[in-house]
Amino acid sequence: MTRTPIHTDQAPAAIGPYSQAVRMGQTVYLSGQIPLDPATGEIVEGDVAVQARRSFDNLKAVCEAAGGSLDQVARLGLYLTDLREFAKVNEVMAEYFQAPYPARSTIEVSGLPKGAAFEVDAILVLG
Repeated sequence: MTRTPIHTDQAPAAIGPYSQAVRMGQTVYLSGQIPLDPATGEIVEGDVAVQARRSFDNLKAVCEAAGGSLDQVARLGLYLTDLREFAKVNEVMAEYFQAPYPARSTIEVSGLPKGAAFEVDAILVLG
C-alpha cells in the first residue's frame, strides 16, 4: 500500500522529518498539532483553551487537505502538560465534535514542542 503525504499551508509546516499527515488506503494518520499560528509559526498566546482551539483548527485544516472532515475522525490523542486543565479542553473539544464522538486517549506529559500546553493527533477514516 502506498504512503501518500498530506500537506496544507492552512496548518503549520512540519518542524522535523515528518508529514502533517499520511494517507494509506482510506485511513489518514494525522501528526500532532500544537497551537502554532500557521502564518507566523509561533505559539498562540492564551490559556489552554485558546491553545486547544488553535490546535483543533490546525487539525481540521489537515483533515480537509486530506479530503475529509473532523466528522470522520475515528480516534484522537490529547496531550496536556497539566491534567488540571482537562475540563477546559473538553469544553473546546465539544465545539469541534458531535456525538458519536471519536475514541480518545488523554495523557499528561512533562513537555511539548515549543513549550505548548496542548497537542492533538488523530486518525481519520475516509469514505
